Amino acid sequence: MLKEIFVKEYYPMAKAAGERFGINPVVILAQCAIESGWASSNLTKLGNNLFGICAYGSSNNNPYWKGDKIRLNEGGLSFRRYNNREDSFMDFGRLIQTGYPNAAGVSHYVSAYAQEIAYSRYISEVNGDNRMQYKKLIIQIAASIQKILTLREAE
Repeated sequence: MLKEIFVKEYYPMAKAAGERFGINPVVILAQCAIESGWASSNLTKLGNNLFGICAYGSSNNNPYWKGDKIRLNEGGLSFRRYNNREDSFMDFGRLIQTGYPNAAGVSHYVSAYAQEIAYSRYISEVNGDNRMQYKKLIIQIAASIQKILTLREAE
């Protein structure tokens, strides 16, 4: 039931970001589920950051992030704090389109997108990320999201 509620609440935001940046909203939502623990993470709750985007870079010319930061623990990484969750989705779409154009370009092919993202600089094995596991998760979660969406359409 948790997954169905997540899809119902966040798919419209993923769809808006997908339309704006030319990315499959299902893969956006799959990454959101991974990065936010299905929207249950502290970063989501405290900073409206559903994708774990660090506070690197400038907020100049970025309409979705105003430069606010959040640190979840003393001495830890700084993450972007968003005014709302919609901005988090839009900033993620902007990031993928501009920083990972190969992934964005194949996003309607879930396996190809998962491969591009998992084996890009988006994933850092230095931080303990597992590229193969991340790829598998995107594919599995995207399939479950698509199934939920298909069932909702049939109702």
